[in-house]
Amino acid sequence: MDQCRSLNIPFEFVVDPLSTWFLLIITGIGFLIHVYSTSYMHDDEGFSRFFTYLNLFVFFMLLLVLGNNFLIMFVGWEGVGLCSYLLIGFWFKNTDYNNAARKAFIMNRIGDLGFLLGILLIFVTFGSTSFDQVFSKAGTAEHGTITAIALLLFIGAMGKSAQIPLYTWLPDAMAGPTPVSALIHAATMVTAGIYMITRANVFYSISETASAVVAVVGVATALFAATIGLFQNDIKKILAYSTVSQLGLMFLGLGVGAYSSSVFHVTTHAFFKALLFLGAGSVIHAMGGEQDVRKMGGLKKALPITFMTMLLGTIAISGVPGFSGFFSKDEILAHTYEHSPTLWFFGMLTSMLTAFYMFRLMFLTFWGSFRGTKEQHHHLHESPKAMTFPLVILAILSVLGGVLGLPHFWGFHNFIGDHLEPLILRKNPSTLPHDTEWMLMGIASVAALAIIYVAYIIYRQRNIIPLNENDKMPALQKTIYNKYYVDEIYDAIVRKPLDAISTVFYKFVDKQIIDGIVEGVGSSVKGIGSVVRLAQQGDISFYIITMMLGVIGILLFTFLL
Repeated sequence: MDQCRSLNIPFEFVVDPLSTWFLLIITGIGFLIHVYSTSYMHDDEGFSRFFTYLNLFVFFMLLLVLGNNFLIMFVGWEGVGLCSYLLIGFWFKNTDYNNAARKAFIMNRIGDLGFLLGILLIFVTFGSTSFDQVFSKAGTAEHGTITAIALLLFIGAMGKSAQIPLYTWLPDAMAGPTPVSALIHAATMVTAGIYMITRANVFYSISETASAVVAVVGVATALFAATIGLFQNDIKKILAYSTVSQLGLMFLGLGVGAYSSSVFHVTTHAFFKALLFLGAGSVIHAMGGEQDVRKMGGLKKALPITFMTMLLGTIAISGVPGFSGFFSKDEILAHTYEHSPTLWFFGMLTSMLTAFYMFRLMFLTFWGSFRGTKEQHHHLHESPKAMTFPLVILAILSVLGGVLGLPHFWGFHNFIGDHLEPLILRKNPSTLPHDTEWMLMGIASVAALAIIYVAYIIYRQRNIIPLNENDKMPALQKTIYNKYYVDEIYDAIVRKPLDAISTVFYKFVDKQIIDGIVEGVGSSVKGIGSVVRLAQQGDISFYIITMMLGVIGILLFTFLL
């Protein structure tokens, strides 16, 4: 009780290297997406409402990264969840879109409960939620308590950043307008978990158990989502599973102590994934709303700017040497190899799968012959300048963004690493020999180029088109195509039992007991009233006799006492 009375929650902002870095990402990418949206949403009847939601989201995201304590961060955390719900279900006349919005909101609430419990445990342990006070006392707390705090915070990050098992909302979130996918589900909101764990890195540095959980969940999510992306045919769904996979790699980096490397990958990912989503929006715009890559093909001539910028983004995310994604992925994988060669192998495999499904998307969309309708072919045209301008800027950043984190052993200044160094409370410097680092870079480069060549053979030389839903597929391919039936499993073991329990409570507890009590009280009052009203007949002689009996009763009661 004494601690509760002394609770003080100052409304303070913190402007330090970590928060300023995320401010630049949020406002920079947000500005480009706003420019893009002015054209993309121009003819939508909800144009003003869309920008209201979009700017409200930016406000809460800025609050999240600027808050100087966990509770202010939590306010922003909940705010971006609300705005995500509003933007995913923006076209609310479509029931499927509303269902996707509810799914995102509910699954995020599961993670948010863990985050809230973590904040409560922080307050109980340290008597404060302010970053400076909590982190300065972290070394004095019991190891088990620190582990519990770290794991509870990670549960919050799992929901917001779409990690196993709370990842299924993100692919469904593609129901929202494409600029929403670019801003919320590629560049900002889903990286909130990365920011939170980086901010609280002292907990994970102390608890090896919590760090191991983060690393294992991250690499499992990365590989799992990458395999699903291999057989998806919706252009936005492919990018959605790619986002889940890339987030997994970032958590892998956090789990092995490479905090600045994960933030570096957040930055480069914001560049090329926002570019790819906006490019996908340009393709969908040109195709009259079509999102199935099997019905595209040969678009590079009709959409030259979209094609070239998306190609650069695809090369970047695939980890081709010289592009931004190569440097950020290589940093994470190098730290992972130093920590665990097994985790490095799975991270490397994820990177190879990424290159394959991304070039699969490019070959099916832009090369070959057009597979759409005549009306769609007639409608093909490059997007307006308001849409292509952000694509060009993001393409330049996707190519050159790697200079922000060039390896130290090349003799360069690693800007991000040095910039964030004061925030990493327990340093974990790399001890890999330079020869090993060169070897890992060589393996990553050869693997990326080799897998791109494999995709070229399959989808360009052999011109293979993915099967339709009704075509007979090999059992494994069908399982992966149906996303391992995870949604169906959740439906069977979570939703249906809850529905059954709800039905039982409704029929027996609600209808029989609660309604019975309420209706019983009403019936009793009504019955008593029906008896009492018999005395109200208007007979004056009956009233006089009753009054006399009452007076006699009062007198007897008085004398007997």
